[in-house]
Amino acid sequence: MKKLLLPALILFSVTGANLAMADGKASKDKSIVGQVETIKVYELELDYKARIDTGAKTTSIHATNIKVTGEESDSDDMRDHLGETVEFTSINENGDEATYKGKIIKVSKIRNAQGVERRYAVKMDLGWNGEHKRVAVNLRDRSKLDYKLLIGRNWLSGDYLVDVDKLDEDD
Repeated sequence: MKKLLLPALILFSVTGANLAMADGKASKDKSIVGQVETIKVYELELDYKARIDTGAKTTSIHATNIKVTGEESDSDDMRDHLGETVEFTSINENGDEATYKGKIIKVSKIRNAQGVERRYAVKMDLGWNGEHKRVAVNLRDRSKLDYKLLIGRNWLSGDYLVDVDKLDEDD
């Protein structure tokens, strides 16, 4: 039994070291963002001071005057609007405003401190440091919140690591 234990331990330690090195290499390919970053929303041609939130599954943007157009636009069931066009206005923290029309790709059920609510989501191209990533962005009135854009895990996943000590000015 002792004869098998030593080779097994050696094999395990070498394999573990290789896995650790592989993880380290993967993280080197990822960009590092801080808690707050300037993100460009290309469809709106606006920059937002965005809060990076690893606890949020989906990215969320400040949206007002949300109107659905199409055959089912008068339905009270938001899920009936999938595939329809939604139009909304967004204003960044500087007061710059833009209107956007996009296809509703999903209706999300969001749980937060206020309870449970449903939100429309559209695909948007978000950029940081010249990098682009197209993700689902849900629409919510964020007028009372400090950050008009909240970046969730769907944008971070696979491409970014968060360093809570990094400042937006460090780019």
